[in-house]
Amino acid sequence: MKIQRRHLVTLLALAAAPFTLQAQDTWPSKPVRIVVPFAAGGTSDILARALGEKLQSVLKQTVLIENKAGAGGVIGADSVAKSAPDGYTFLLGTIASHAINPALQPKMPYDAGKDFAPVILLGSISNVLLVGAGQPYKSVQDVIAAAKAQPGGLPFASAGQGSSQHMSGETFRLLAKAELTHVPYKGSAPAVQDVIGGQIPMSFETVTVALPHVQSGRVRALAVTSAKRSPVMPDVPTLQEAGVPGFDVASWQALYAPAGTPPAIVQRMNAEVEKIIATPEMKAKMEGLGLEHTPNSPQQFAEFGRQEITKWTRIVKEGNVKP
Repeated sequence: MKIQRRHLVTLLALAAAPFTLQAQDTWPSKPVRIVVPFAAGGTSDILARALGEKLQSVLKQTVLIENKAGAGGVIGADSVAKSAPDGYTFLLGTIASHAINPALQPKMPYDAGKDFAPVILLGSISNVLLVGAGQPYKSVQDVIAAAKAQPGGLPFASAGQGSSQHMSGETFRLLAKAELTHVPYKGSAPAVQDVIGGQIPMSFETVTVALPHVQSGRVRALAVTSAKRSPVMPDVPTLQEAGVPGFDVASWQALYAPAGTPPAIVQRMNAEVEKIIATPEMKAKMEGLGLEHTPNSPQQFAEFGRQEITKWTRIVKEGNVKP
């Protein structure tokens, strides 16, 4: 009886294999969904819609963009983690959903390293240290001196708790040994407006959001947070150049599938997206969003993701950052 059962299992497995392979060969045979874990109109949403439009013509299927905002990207990411790994659901994930929140939040509904299949790192964008035009700070060293001298620390604004802007400030506090007090806002727009208005002296913001305000002279850009200068602000030094060694913070956008998605589908999606990003139209769109892309495989992206989680876990611990 045991032999018969073993043979039956083998026969069933062999019978199922051709159907599995056939499903991958004919993928996609129905609409594909990309979940954006943030509200419409932001960088993630704009990028997902531009990418989805191009994917439709390549995949010969409708690509649906679904916004599931909340909890710094956690709600939308969790919905994808729990979706069927059949190649029809993807996530436009970010540094917030897959590196910062996993390091910052003691209880997460998903495991960022195990519950997703990394597809491709789409692009990274630098943040910039801004001060209001009416503030006396003309350099990063001026900010550090003021932060050390002011009781309770110098306040800084961010787009919200757990955002890359927030963690840029926490990294600055840690590496520059400067006392800062985080003031989270409900998005970039109100945070920057309060810096312009003088209600708060400084903030960290993405270069694309900051650029028009810098060009108008309403704020000053003192340094970018990435290891190299941003093409959006080539004349602004890095924080490393400004005297804060080891500073390297960049926000990023990426595409994920649920863990268990067939590798053949993951590889094909990676290849198709790489070809789309290489087109002049998509290059211009990415540059307009301030995103820099370096070609990468799912394996290379997976390793990058592991390094990011390790990095932010260390910063949260060493900086005693509380959620």
